[in-house]
Amino acid sequence: MFTLVPANFFKPEAARDALADVAVLNRDDEVKYKEIPAYSAVLIYSVSGGADALPEIFYILQELPSCNEYNKLLCSWKDGEIFLAIAQGKSLLIANSYKAADFTTAQYYIFLAMKSLQLNPEVTTIRFRHPLSAENEMALYRYFKAVECL
Repeated sequence: MFTLVPANFFKPEAARDALADVAVLNRDDEVKYKEIPAYSAVLIYSVSGGADALPEIFYILQELPSCNEYNKLLCSWKDGEIFLAIAQGKSLLIANSYKAADFTTAQYYIFLAMKSLQLNPEVTTIRFRHPLSAENEMALYRYFKAVECL
């Protein structure tokens, strides 16, 4: 679970409340935060069971500014969840994750996010942080200008 808060509105003492406003937290969930300077935001996330791993969206947001095009779309599909971030220039438009047990469902959420932002896939390069199967890569080539795996 995670949320992004503009850096000027972030208060460390209110991090748990900010995350609880958008997600259900367990009592033993530890709430942490990490600055995302490229987008003047703070990522607030939860960890449970003593885990100390950053959420996948953190790595996406770290790599997103290095995408060369004006429309930036970076995804990661793993463990039954699609993580995606979309930016135009230096403006972050969306950073979210969705449950997606199969790649068709992952594609649905990608296209839904793009449609909500009125972005045209035909002029957009989609990037994934992890390799895709040849079949999934070809499925995306039907809609996007290019498909890249980092």
